[in-house]
Amino acid sequence: MRCLLGAVTVSVMRVVVSNERRDLEDQARRAFRVRWPEFIFHDPVADAYVERVGQYFASWDLWLVDEDRVVVGGWGVPMCWDATVADLPDGYDGALIRSVDGHESGQQPNTLCIMAAAVAADAEGKGLAGQALTALRERAVSAGLGKVICPVRPTLKSSYPLVSMERFAAWRRPDGESLDPWIRTHERLGASILGPASRSMVIAGSVAEWEQWAAMAFPETGSYVVPDALGLVEIDRERDRGTYVEENLWMRHT
Repeated sequence: MRCLLGAVTVSVMRVVVSNERRDLEDQARRAFRVRWPEFIFHDPVADAYVERVGQYFASWDLWLVDEDRVVVGGWGVPMCWDATVADLPDGYDGALIRSVDGHESGQQPNTLCIMAAAVAADAEGKGLAGQALTALRERAVSAGLGKVICPVRPTLKSSYPLVSMERFAAWRRPDGESLDPWIRTHERLGASILGPASRSMVIAGSVAEWEQWAAMAFPETGSYVVPDALGLVEIDRERDRGTYVEENLWMRHT
């Protein structure tokens, strides 16, 4: 739907649950897959849990749709959390495990963990990712989940792979806002930083696999800066192994 306000045309997007619009699934997959590096899609924990996540928590996979075009997507998982930093999962992988295992054991969740949000490439810079976060928060409130957290993957962190997440998260612009635009988006919605998620994802593969995922060569054993990785990738040619431990940032929404 589009509304005409003076000389300006404004798109009014609808929030839909993804499984209610299966006809848009391929479009959404193509639009959003390019928003993350290839190695992210080789996380063994995600591979092991994603089917059950889709089965149990389909109502938490939301799209913002402009007519028949998926513009923004966001999804989360419900889980139990006692509101202390000590009880936070390791990160992305830990949240998947806790949510699925808790569901299967009959636990009553009290927290929504927002896992990801993405905007189509031609719709960036319009504040739409914040709308996806807001839609998920509102759904959490409606479902009686009193807490909302997120293992944030900061947009600019890959430019500073030698800097710890804790230090990076403390960097501020002259106006006092976060240097990182994705952290900034969360903070503008009222979120606060809880601390690093030091083992959010652990991705391992052969040297050949990592050369394919990263589109670069690893001639010898060592630590490498890889495009779009937030930290270093450790390559062991003698053992034919590459390992990447991704550090994210836990944030809590009010």
